[in-house]
Amino acid sequence: MRTVAVTAADGFRLAAQVSGREHGSALLLLPGQANSHRWWTGMRDAFEDRFRVVTFDYRGTGGSRGPVGDWSTASFAADAATVLAGLGVPSASVYGTSMGGRVAQRLAIDHPRLVDRLVLACTSPGGPHALERSPEVRRSLADPDVGRRLRALHRLFYTDAWTQGPHDSHLLGDPTMTSDESRAHLRASARHDAWDGLPGILAPTLVLHGTDDLMVPSDNAHLLVSRIPDATLRLHPHGRHGFFEEFAAELTPLVRDFL
Repeated sequence: MRTVAVTAADGFRLAAQVSGREHGSALLLLPGQANSHRWWTGMRDAFEDRFRVVTFDYRGTGGSRGPVGDWSTASFAADAATVLAGLGVPSASVYGTSMGGRVAQRLAIDHPRLVDRLVLACTSPGGPHALERSPEVRRSLADPDVGRRLRALHRLFYTDAWTQGPHDSHLLGDPTMTSDESRAHLRASARHDAWDGLPGILAPTLVLHGTDDLMVPSDNAHLLVSRIPDATLRLHPHGRHGFFEEFAAELTPLVRDFL
C-alpha cells in the first residue's frame, strides 16, 4: 500500500492510500465515523487481486489533519471525489460501511458519474425517516468512563463469539483524534439526510445489514432499498454493527460477486 497526498480545493491536504492492481478497476472503500483507512485493516486485501483499492483518511483522522470545519457527509463525499480525481480515477465501485455508507450515498447522489456500483453496509438514509438507536444505546456510548464506553462499543460491533477484545479492533475509532475532531464527525453523521436524493441513484446497489445491529437498526436497510431503484437487500442473521468484519468470510465473496 502506498500513501498519496491529495489537496482539496480549500487547500486541505488529504491522505489517500492505494493498493492492489495498478491498472485494475477502482474500488473505493469508505470507513465509519471517526475512523481512518485503518478501518479496513485485514479486509482490503481480499479485493486487491481484482481491484485498484483506494481509501482515504477523512478530515480529522489519520494523515488528514488541519483546521476543524463544519464537515458533513456531503463534504466528505466531495473529498472522495477529489481523491479519485487526484488519482486519475474516472469512476469507481464504492463500498461504504456505517457513516461511510452515508458518505457513499452522497457520492452517488452528488457525483453520479463517479460511482459504477454501490455497496452500502450497516448504514441509514438519515433524517426524520431513519430509525435511530435506542436511548439505552445512546447512554452507553456517552458513558464518562472510557473503559466502560469502549466495552459497550465493542459489544455493539461484535457478537459474543468474536474472540478479539476491544483493543484489537480497528473499528472502534481513531485514538489520535481530538475531541473537536470527534464532535465534528458526530455532527456530520447525525445531520445526514439523503432521503430525497436516494431515488436518483443510478448505480446498481447492494444493501447489507446485520439483523442484530443496535447501533444502526436493520430497519434502515429496508428504508434504503425502498428508496434506491432496483436495490438488492441481504440481511445477515445475528450480525451486529461490525458484521462485515466478523462475518467477512461469508460477506466479502458476496460483495466481490456483486462488484
